[in-house]
Amino acid sequence: MRNRAFAKTGWALIALAAAATGALIGADSPARSEWRFLPLVTNGKVDTNWVFLGWGKFAVEDGTLRTDPDPKGLGLLVYRKEKFGNCQIRVVFKPKEVKSNSGVYVRIGDGILGEVNRPGAAFERDAEGTPSKASEEKMKASADREEGPWFAVHQGYEAQIAGDSTGSIYSLANASVTGTKAGEWRTMIITLDGTKIDVELDGKPASSFDSAKTDLPSRKQWYEPKREPRRPEAGYLGLQTHDPGDVVWYKEISVRSLPEAR
Repeated sequence: MRNRAFAKTGWALIALAAAATGALIGADSPARSEWRFLPLVTNGKVDTNWVFLGWGKFAVEDGTLRTDPDPKGLGLLVYRKEKFGNCQIRVVFKPKEVKSNSGVYVRIGDGILGEVNRPGAAFERDAEGTPSKASEEKMKASADREEGPWFAVHQGYEAQIAGDSTGSIYSLANASVTGTKAGEWRTMIITLDGTKIDVELDGKPASSFDSAKTDLPSRKQWYEPKREPRRPEAGYLGLQTHDPGDVVWYKEISVRSLPEAR
């Protein structure tokens, strides 16, 4: 009892001293920052703080969000309530198969909310799921115009979920860890710090990228992100739907301020 009373008194004195210096320990102090959960599901539906654009949708399943891709093309679920600058983002996800493709977009520019009603071009596929040449050319042009979810591709960065590329910054920084597990929950932590993005996968460093560098890898395919647009250091967050059959569940998205020592 005496120790508990002393502990209470000690913490009270610390709090008073911190308040006197304008440095009260709490949620705003990086050293004591707690994870803040972003709502995913409310009343059995996708929480209204999220808005979908492009093709496909996200479905609610057992209290989680599940990708529901459309053969017509990419889709993106954007957290529209706020933008995120220097912080850490924790994502808990589960791929249905090793190759299941999705991704977490960060630092998306302000124009993304203007793309809600502009899905962009649509693929036309044959019985095997292969897009027709004509629809692919239309998609290339739509992507170049940065329509719908393509705005996020070219005006944001994607921490990828896709087989051994999970944890990479798509097309810009390869993942250094492998061994994607199907049907198991995994944890990705994305650290945004100035121009830098670091990704940790299941407690291990996965990739690191600095947009301030000039020796970026060259762009090889039309669907890879453009290098030139300057992404904001504080931008929107989005979750991607990809091709038919690419099913990924998300059960947690949370954020916290950066640790004091880094």
